[in-house]
Amino acid sequence: MLENYFPVLIFILVGLAFGCAPILFGWLIAPNRPDAEKLSPFECGFAPFEDARMKFDVRYYLIAILFILFDLEIAFLFPWASIFKEIVNAEAVRLFGFIEMLVFLGILVIGYVYAWAKGALDWE
Repeated sequence: MLENYFPVLIFILVGLAFGCAPILFGWLIAPNRPDAEKLSPFECGFAPFEDARMKFDVRYYLIAILFILFDLEIAFLFPWASIFKEIVNAEAVRLFGFIEMLVFLGILVIGYVYAWAKGALDWE
C-alpha cells in the first residue's frame, strides 16, 4: 500500500528541490558586501517620508473581500463543469443538477446585485 505513495513522495521532493535550490545557490554564490546605503530603506528612489503603517481606505478592503468572495464562489463552478457530461447523460440527475446550479447561480447573482445596490463596488 505504501508503494502507491512513492511517486507522491518523489514529486514532493523534486518540488522542494526546485523551490529551495535557487534560494540556496543565491545565498551561497552571491556576494555579501552590505553597506549603509544597501541597508537603508528603499522607496522608489526617494528617501522614505511616510510611516510604513499608513492607513488604507476601507473601500480597498471591501473590494478585496468581495473579489475573494466572488472568486471563490465562481471556483465552485469548475467541478460542476467538469462532470457536466455525466449530469446530462444520467436521466435521474439531469434536472436536479441543472436546478441545483441555477439555485447556486441565483444566490451568486443576488449577492452581486445586493453589493452593487449598496454601493460596495463604487470607487470614488
